Amino acid sequence: MLFPVSGVECSAALPVAAAFCISFLTSMGGVSGAFLLLPFQINVLGYVHPGVSATNQVFNIVACPSGVWRYWREGRLLGPLTLLMALGTLPGVFAGAFIRVTLLPEASRFALFAAMVLLYMAGRLLFDVWHPRRLRKPRTGAAGTAAPCRVLHFGVREFVFASGEETFRVSCRAVSLLSLVVGLVGGIYGIGGGAIMVPFLISFFGLPVHAVSGASLFCTFLTSIAGVCFYSLLAPFWPALEVRPDWLLGLLFGVGGMGGMYLGARCQKFVSARMLKYLLAAILLFTAVRCLGQAL
Repeated sequence: MLFPVSGVECSAALPVAAAFCISFLTSMGGVSGAFLLLPFQINVLGYVHPGVSATNQVFNIVACPSGVWRYWREGRLLGPLTLLMALGTLPGVFAGAFIRVTLLPEASRFALFAAMVLLYMAGRLLFDVWHPRRLRKPRTGAAGTAAPCRVLHFGVREFVFASGEETFRVSCRAVSLLSLVVGLVGGIYGIGGGAIMVPFLISFFGLPVHAVSGASLFCTFLTSIAGVCFYSLLAPFWPALEVRPDWLLGLLFGVGGMGGMYLGARCQKFVSARMLKYLLAAILLFTAVRCLGQAL
């Protein structure tokens, strides 16, 4: 099957299967998997135009709602956290998309920078796992009893929520500033930013992975809509770069991702937070190596 926008020629089953496998694993950590689809499209499918970033975001738009819906049904979708992340991320997404098209059409220099950031976050996660005295002691029971989240207070400076018997306080300003940086990175590479945001929320804010995953996926969905719209608006001004998304390829990725994210969100509560951190660290390390390979 030929995809005329991207120039990719492959079986229609390949993007569906790849997205399903990737999304099943990554959605348990609150990550859509778009950042793994990027090297897959570049290295396996040979899709190297800037439009690959927008195509990744099409995947997010189609795939994320199933995982978000599952987290919402289980009472693990934090509205205030989603709002703060979205407000900070959206301006960064627009700026990132513009930088991707104008300054980094090949993104080799930024790939090196992103690899360093991802390596640092993976190391931070592993350090927290290997030094349990730095971590909060879980009070929500066994791995299969991830408790619903309850918002206790939401103000200008902070919001407070409870997960099981434990209470968490989050600085609204810190989350918004972090989201702005994450949105910039996500806009350039066509990812929702969950791969970057979730490790920071876990490591620096001390939040439980079972509580932040739903908000991360929902924010990824919202920012991906904005990113695809902005890339589509930029496309007529850079016709030689093929900036527009490949909708057909993105939809096939999304169909596979939809099933993978739903099953991943449903299975997450049966996996311990420690194992999820190992999973996130492994994903980050893998992506960092891929970024280094693209940069060198």
